[in-house]
Amino acid sequence: MSKICQITGKKAGVGNNVSHSKRRTKRKFNVNLLSRKLYWPEMDEWIEIKVSANGLRIIDKIGLDAALKRAALKGYI
Repeated sequence: MSKICQITGKKAGVGNNVSHSKRRTKRKFNVNLLSRKLYWPEMDEWIEIKVSANGLRIIDKIGLDAALKRAALKGYI
């Protein structure tokens, strides 16, 4: 599976490495992605998702059920 957060939809960005002589080469800015098992009380089951650190903060704020509904609505899951 690719490196995309299933809650926020974040994926790797592209930029440049800039050396001391200002020479530029392409690089990736990867997402701070974590694989977590979370308990979903509405469905009474454990689910495993790939989620970024920002996605975990969103789950803490609005709850797992609301975060999953929002992600499904936007097409991330």
